[in-house]
Amino acid sequence: MYRTNTCGELTASDKGKTVTLSGWVHRRRDHGGVIFIDLRDRYGLTQVVFDPEFDKKSWETAEKVRPEFVLKVTGEVRLRMKGQENKNLKTGEVEVYINEAEVLNESKTPPFEIDQEKPVGEELRLKYRYLDLRRNKMRDNIILRHKMVKMIRDFLDKEEFLEIETPILIKGTPEGSREYLVPSRLYPGKFFVLPQSPQQLKQLLMISGFDKYFQMARCFRDEDQRGDRQPEFTQLDLEMSFVEEKDVMEITERLFIELTEKLIPHKKILKKPFPVLTWKETMERFGSDKPDLRFEMEITDVSDIVKNSEFGVFKNAVKDGGVVKALKVEGIADWPRSELDKLEELARIHGAKGLAYFVYRENEIKSPIAKFLSEKEIEEITKKAKAKTGDIVFFGADNFITACEALGQVRLACADKLNLRDPETFSYVWVNEFPLFEKDKETGEIGAVHHPFTRPMDEDLKLLDTKPEEARSIAYDIVLNGVEVGGGSIRIHEHDLQQKIFDILKITPEDAEMRFGHMLEAFSYGAPPHGGIAPGLDRMVMLFTDEPNIREVIAFPKDQKAKDLTLGAPSDLPEKDIKEANIQILHKK
Repeated sequence: MYRTNTCGELTASDKGKTVTLSGWVHRRRDHGGVIFIDLRDRYGLTQVVFDPEFDKKSWETAEKVRPEFVLKVTGEVRLRMKGQENKNLKTGEVEVYINEAEVLNESKTPPFEIDQEKPVGEELRLKYRYLDLRRNKMRDNIILRHKMVKMIRDFLDKEEFLEIETPILIKGTPEGSREYLVPSRLYPGKFFVLPQSPQQLKQLLMISGFDKYFQMARCFRDEDQRGDRQPEFTQLDLEMSFVEEKDVMEITERLFIELTEKLIPHKKILKKPFPVLTWKETMERFGSDKPDLRFEMEITDVSDIVKNSEFGVFKNAVKDGGVVKALKVEGIADWPRSELDKLEELARIHGAKGLAYFVYRENEIKSPIAKFLSEKEIEEITKKAKAKTGDIVFFGADNFITACEALGQVRLACADKLNLRDPETFSYVWVNEFPLFEKDKETGEIGAVHHPFTRPMDEDLKLLDTKPEEARSIAYDIVLNGVEVGGGSIRIHEHDLQQKIFDILKITPEDAEMRFGHMLEAFSYGAPPHGGIAPGLDRMVMLFTDEPNIREVIAFPKDQKAKDLTLGAPSDLPEKDIKEANIQILHKK
C-alpha cells in the first residue's frame, strides 16, 4: 500500500493513528539531528519528522533525500507543540513521526525552485512543464479549471442540454482564420482540416432536432499568437433551438453568475442583471466593443461644436464624414509632458494621427491647439466634457472607428495609471447589435463581422438590397473587465436568406456549393430558428485566476511562437511517413 491518506487531509482528530503517505519532498530541514520534511502531493503538505531516537533506520534514509525525491513513509500522527502550528495549512496542527521510509524514486536538481513562487523564464517553465505544474499556483489553476468545467456540465445538464461530441477531422470551409490541414493517406491529394469551431456541426444538430446542445469543444486556428490566443483552445460551445437573443443571453448570464459566486465568492459582481449596450453605444461612450465598466470616464462627441471651426484638423474630420471625440480624465493636469507623449504614441499605434488636449490649470487652459479655437468653442467643449481645474481633455478626430478606438486605448491607459481597475470587482456587460458586415480597409471588399451564418436584425433586412454595410446583426458578446469571454448570435435558418448573404459576400454559387452545400441542403429540410454562444473556457479561467495570459491556465500550452516546448513540436517526420501521406516538402532557397 502506497498511502492510507493524502498529504492534505490529516487533522488533530487523527492523533494517534498510524498512516502511510506518499509524495514529493517539498522542503527538507535538519534541526540538530532531527529532520523535518514537508511531503507534498496535489492535495497539500504534511510535515513528517525523522528522529533518530524514534527510528534510526528511517532517519538514515531521510539524510539522503533531497527536494523532489519521491518518498513513501509510515508513522504516527502527533499534535505539533503548542505555538508551532501552521494556521495556513489544513494539516498545520499535526506532524507524522516516521518509523518506515522508502525512496520510491530519486530526482535530479530541478532547473528552478518548485517550493517557492520565484520568477522563472517562461521558456524554461514550458520546457519543463511537468515540473512547473507541481508548483502551488499552477496546481490551483488546473484545479479551478476542472471545477469550472464540472460546474458547467452540471448546470447545463439540469437545463436539459445534451453534451454531444462533434468530429475533429472535418471539411475545410475557411471562416476567416487559417486552418490546420490534415492530409488524407487513403485519398491522395485530399485533406481534412481541424475545426476552427463546431459552428456548422452544431447548426446541423439543431436541424437534427437536438434542441439543446453543448460540448467542451477543442478548436484550432493556425494564426499568430497573442497573450489570449493559442493554436488550440477550448470553448464552451452551446446551441439552442426555438430561441431569441434574450433566451441565449439569459441562460448564459445565469451560468456566469453561478460560476463567479461559487468559484470565486470574494469577487464582487458590479451589476446584476448584466448591462446591455449596443455596439454603437459602447464604441461612442467607451471607445471599445469590449468595454471595461469598472470605472466611468466616458467619451463625449463634440463634432457639432467644432464642425465649422478654424482648426482644420477638427473641421476636415467632420467634413469628411468623421467625428471629433473628447475624453475627460480627472485630476491629471499635473502629469509631466513625458506621460502625455506616451499617450499620444499609444493613440498613434491605434490609428490616430495625433492626440490633441486641453490641460485645465488654475484660471487657464494650456493647449497647443487652443489658439485655433474660438472662446465660444472652448467654452462649449468644456461644458459638454464637464471639465474643471485639474482635468485634461483629450481629443480624437478621424473616422468613427479610429477616433473612438484611439481614445478608448487612452482611457484604459489612464485608468491603469490611476489604479481605477479594481481586480476584486467583476464587471460583466453584454454588447449587441454589431454590424453585420465590415469593409476591408485595403481592398474595400465586404466581409462578415462574425461569420456568414449570423442573422440580420429583422428591421434591417431591407438594407441587404440597398445598403448592406449598414445592416446590424443579431449578435452578442459577453465581456468581463474589458475582455471578450464569449460571442454568439442567432443564426440564419432559411435557405433563401443564407443564399442572399453569400451573394453579398461575393461567394459564388459554385463556391457556396463547394464550401457550404451541405448546409444549404440541410436548410431545405425544415431548419428551426436557432442560436447559440461560445464562451472561451481558457479566457474564463484566466480571468477567474487573475492570470495575465491563457498559457497560465492550460496544462500543456504552446509558446508565443506556437511551439510545444515540452514535447518539441512541431518536429521533422521520417521520409517514409511523409511519402505515405502523399506529401512533398518544398524547401525554400
